[in-house]
Amino acid sequence: MKELNNLRVAVIATDGFEESELTEPVRALREAHAEVEILSPKAGSIQAFRHFDKTITVPVDRAISDANASSYDALVLPGGALNADQIRVVPGVRAFIRSMNEAGKPMAVICHAPWELISADVVRGRTLTSYHTIEDDVRNAGGHWVDREVVIDENLVTSRQPSDLPAFNREMLRVFAALAQPAAH
Repeated sequence: MKELNNLRVAVIATDGFEESELTEPVRALREAHAEVEILSPKAGSIQAFRHFDKTITVPVDRAISDANASSYDALVLPGGALNADQIRVVPGVRAFIRSMNEAGKPMAVICHAPWELISADVVRGRTLTSYHTIEDDVRNAGGHWVDREVVIDENLVTSRQPSDLPAFNREMLRVFAALAQPAAH
């Protein structure tokens, strides 16, 4: 696997994110030598969940209001229904996602996080997967939903749930290495 030296990756989340869907991709990215920043609408730390139960907290590196999508080479959106449902209505998050997508930068999105893509209006005409309960939302937003552990559509890598993380991480690293061009930071 190609190392991701000098690649800056934004991970956007808030309280209610699914723990493994943030921690495991972040670990894989850091092991590949990418620089990872956790962005959130709020400063401080954010609360992880393992399905319905609170687990760890994760420190936030930067408020989304202080982040510029042009400063990042790739984006990760972890799931968790509470996380995705809260964050999808934040105008700065929607603008960040749209900017990353318009620039063709790679995005890795898992579980309920495609809700954020829907709210950013970047799903129409795309093939993706998600947690099964939001299949109708993806289809209603004009996306083509498929039930596979990982789906790649150009710059977009999607998976359904925590059990898909091995495939998600593998394809995230592959697509990030192939598509992301380290920007001058």
